[in-house]
Amino acid sequence: MKKTKFEIEYPLNTRSSTVLWDTISCASGLSEWFADDVNAVENDYIFSWKKYTQKACLIKMKPNVLIRFRWEEDKDTDCFFEIKITCSELEGNLSLLITDYAEDDEIDDAILLWDKHVEVLKRKIGI
Repeated sequence: MKKTKFEIEYPLNTRSSTVLWDTISCASGLSEWFADDVNAVENDYIFSWKKYTQKACLIKMKPNVLIRFRWEEDKDTDCFFEIKITCSELEGNLSLLITDYAEDDEIDDAILLWDKHVEVLKRKIGI
């Protein structure tokens, strides 16, 4: 079944991108909020949640701006998930812009899952 692209923006009450970038861009940071465990070897990342493991390939990284992965199951598609740091010009506060793909009947569940992950991220970095 074809997946549909969706985007979610999460305003963060912080101006410090260094801690945020470290938390979203490295395996140890990702294992603090996104998965129970993350291991990386070059561009291959293994994400583990309890008894479930999923492999993704790092396909794009712009330091302090964005990181983009493609799940192994999506390797022959244009689907990816991306975590991007944006900055409000007016207030100077940072936001996370999440881009992901899901089947139409799973988009609401995917958004709820991102909501949960980002709440954990906010607690981990103290915002």
